[in-house]
Amino acid sequence: MPLLLDELDARPVGPVRRWLRRNPVAMDWVVAAFFAVPAFAGASTHWPAAPPLLLALAGTGALLARRRAPVLVTGALTVLGLASVALYGGLNGFDVGLALALYAVATERPPRDAWVEVVVPTVLLSGATLLWAPEHTHAVEITGLGVVVLVGVATGVGVRNRRLHGRAIVERGHALARETEQRAQLATAEERARIAREMHDVVAHSLSVMIALADGAAAAVPRSPASAQAAIAQVSETGRAALTDMRRVLGVLRDDDASYGPPPGGTDLAALVEGYRRAGLPVHLTVSGTALPKDTGLQLAVYRIVQEALTNALRHTRGSGHVEARVSRTDGTVEIEVTDDGGVAQPGGPPPTPGSGRGIIGMRERAAIYGGTVEAGPSGAGWRVRTALHWDEEGT
Repeated sequence: MPLLLDELDARPVGPVRRWLRRNPVAMDWVVAAFFAVPAFAGASTHWPAAPPLLLALAGTGALLARRRAPVLVTGALTVLGLASVALYGGLNGFDVGLALALYAVATERPPRDAWVEVVVPTVLLSGATLLWAPEHTHAVEITGLGVVVLVGVATGVGVRNRRLHGRAIVERGHALARETEQRAQLATAEERARIAREMHDVVAHSLSVMIALADGAAAAVPRSPASAQAAIAQVSETGRAALTDMRRVLGVLRDDDASYGPPPGGTDLAALVEGYRRAGLPVHLTVSGTALPKDTGLQLAVYRIVQEALTNALRHTRGSGHVEARVSRTDGTVEIEVTDDGGVAQPGGPPPTPGSGRGIIGMRERAAIYGGTVEAGPSGAGWRVRTALHWDEEGT
């Protein structure tokens, strides 16, 4: 998943600060320069200048490592500051260097730890100033030390809080992006499953009916050419109807504005059963109770479940059989029951056609949408499918 933003994008940052944040080594040199310039300038006023220059050089080198080891650098600058006070009676810029080091500590450590680590170096340098610096400089040196140290730590704490806030924004943005992507994947998977169910129902039903009609036509040719011709015409009609259903199911994938008519529903059950009768399957349909709800999804589920159950009966009965299909509506429930008696094997008749096993899975998926269940299993010599679908009676 591509990142939506990083910490620099979480809040507006100028081009200079953005460049320094992206180039931390350059930032280290900039920070070291804030200390080096006054430190070297102050060292040049002493004679001999070499020892204070070495102290300034050591402090500059230590600040270059403050991002990697801020606590260690703080300790080093404290020692160098003590040496400066002891040898030359003043901090000579090491108060600024200490503030820069403590800033790094405050950006990396929790605020409580940062404020605790201020105490030791501040007390040590203040005590050294009282002991070794000229008395008339005590107030200026100690006040300046306290101010720059407090400013450094307070700034570091603020920067740390802003960074944490930026990270929280980034993490939330990434979490929302992941959630959006997951929802899209779930929606895609759901749509694929829906199309797969529809395609299975259309293809399995149509092919089963067409095979049964073709077998019947082949058997009728010698004794009744007219019946064979009618069966062949029915094969063509069934194929065209299947093609229309496939276009309706797949049309939205090619053209959002495509319109291929409404999906089949409860009012189409009689035509569905008549198609199976023409294919040679004796079916008796019973519809009881009030009319089905106007929910097109529920009506399509009823139609497809009956269709799949009749397709299984047509595919698995042994040459002849009788099928009872019953659809009844009660308060908040639609019950569907399709039972066949298994038929009687006919000598030389076509063998049962094996199924893919997805039909019952598809029925259960459709029923689960409406809190329903599917029971499918042997019933005497035949097979029974029983389904109960539920819906909110107030929404009908």
